[in-house]
Amino acid sequence: MGYALVWLINTIISLMIWFIIAQAILSWLVAFDVVNYRNRFVYSVGTFLDRVTAPLLEPFRRIIPNLGGIDISPIVVILLLQFISVLFNRTAAPALVQLLG
Repeated sequence: MGYALVWLINTIISLMIWFIIAQAILSWLVAFDVVNYRNRFVYSVGTFLDRVTAPLLEPFRRIIPNLGGIDISPIVVILLLQFISVLFNRTAAPALVQLLG
């Protein structure tokens, strides 16, 4: 049970990192007019990614200043998620596996 819980937490962190990367790439594609939100699929994917990543990104967007139109909050959040992953795997995961088996 402990291994499954550790796997689930690591998978959620990895998915959030991939969602942030996909949202950043989609925003670049929209900004450079490669794709647009008039396409129903692009709109659906963009809306989904925005709703999933916004709770993580918005607090950092309020704190970090805009650097000439470049938003670095996704980079900060990805680094923070990586830090949390390493911290969890080094400290809490062994105890969780030992406790739950």
